[in-house]
Amino acid sequence: MIARFPEQLGEALALAEKISLNKHTAPFRAVFISGLGGSGIGGGFVQDFLRTSCKLPVVVSKGYHAPAWINKHTLAICSSYSGNTEETISTFEQLLGTGAKIICIASGGKLIDLAKKHGLDHVQLPGGWSSPRACLGYSVVAQLGVLRAAKLIPGKMLTAVKTAQKLLVKDDADIQKKAKKIAGFLADKTPVIYAPDHIESVAVRWRQQINENAKMLCWHHVVPEMNHNELVGWRNNRPELAVVWLRNRDDFERTATRININKEIVEHFTGTSIEVWSKGKSLVEKAFYLVHLGDWVSYYLAEIRDVDPVEIKVIDYLKGELAKV
Repeated sequence: MIARFPEQLGEALALAEKISLNKHTAPFRAVFISGLGGSGIGGGFVQDFLRTSCKLPVVVSKGYHAPAWINKHTLAICSSYSGNTEETISTFEQLLGTGAKIICIASGGKLIDLAKKHGLDHVQLPGGWSSPRACLGYSVVAQLGVLRAAKLIPGKMLTAVKTAQKLLVKDDADIQKKAKKIAGFLADKTPVIYAPDHIESVAVRWRQQINENAKMLCWHHVVPEMNHNELVGWRNNRPELAVVWLRNRDDFERTATRININKEIVEHFTGTSIEVWSKGKSLVEKAFYLVHLGDWVSYYLAEIRDVDPVEIKVIDYLKGELAKV
């Protein structure tokens, strides 16, 4: 599934090109995205990508409730790969009475059924993937396709995805080589992921993939925010921690300076501190490069730890217990 990520981006682009939306009479003044887990992180990437290009606020929700400000001027996307995520369905049901323009994105399930029942726009993703977290490409690109169809973003955003796909194919062998090396550093540690704030979605993706695929605890934070709180926590020797610094060559100068100083401070307390640099020209390219690298890191960690990267029995147990209530 990880190896097919570049191919998935191509499939998602073809799907996005075909997206068209029914007319909505009220002008849009905000974008709301509801999704959790592998689908929710897709909204995080869209939020990061649009920060400097979309004139409207983009808000991502990862819970049961739709905020009170949503109205007929809101474009609301409900994203769930399975189509059965209970928090997203709960949010969808609350959105129905708001007048918002609702678009559902799923491979099937209850969400697509509800969209059809209410005559709403929907995007049906390819099915058959056993791990929704492996469907990040579908999620992100479909959401971008919806926003382009709504005339809220330029087409060049999808062009950047195509360029990113080519980069991942070209650098495949090198990405896996780097991933194996990084996994070796992290194998018997608790990873700590730090990144500049404008790519927090990438740091979240690394954390989530290490959690689920490698079955390891992990945390993340962003610079500069972590300088105002977490940095003080680095006070004692912590050899069990391994810090990964996700970086871009064109990061904001003050942020880059902060990371350099942070790295110097942190390395007084842990012997494992790794810089991981992105490749590519656009933010989309850089983000997807780091995502693909991080996904492979999580896989090789699972190999080293001799765990099944697909297995999520504890989540299945949780869902089973919830179903009893």
